[in-house]
Amino acid sequence: MRCGILTLSDKGAKGEREDLSGKYLIEFAKAQGWKVETYKILPDDEEEISKTLFNWCENLKLDLILTTGGTGVHPRDVTPEATKRVIEKEIPGLAEFIRYISFSKTPMASLSRGLAGVKGQTLIINLPGSPKALQEIMPSLKEVLEHAVSKIKGDPSECARN
Repeated sequence: MRCGILTLSDKGAKGEREDLSGKYLIEFAKAQGWKVETYKILPDDEEEISKTLFNWCENLKLDLILTTGGTGVHPRDVTPEATKRVIEKEIPGLAEFIRYISFSKTPMASLSRGLAGVKGQTLIINLPGSPKALQEIMPSLKEVLEHAVSKIKGDPSECARN
């Protein structure tokens, strides 16, 4: 699976904060055998985020884009809005599943506004910016992401488990 990791953080983009979340996602992806094609840190700027997501879908034709950060209620948190501008199909169950995993650890997960959706044949997932949250979420998400990407690519096999 070819993927891109996009960290959204004003401080990270200025070099004022180490990007532990992006680094975790890169290491997680590599451990699954996924190929990380691109990685970038951007400030919380809706236009810049949506242009990057669009470019990665249309020109790089990635299978999966994982974003980290910018999903909360802070005035600068605009990742869901930028993602909504790009996706063609929203997958609300996937975003709910991510919140469900986190909610068992902290009620603050209820403040996450992250989205999941599809642009062309690319799956885009908004994840929290906390490395701890990612460590809790990603192991449970692996199988779902691989299955979703397979289906987006047109896999005709049944979805039901035996």
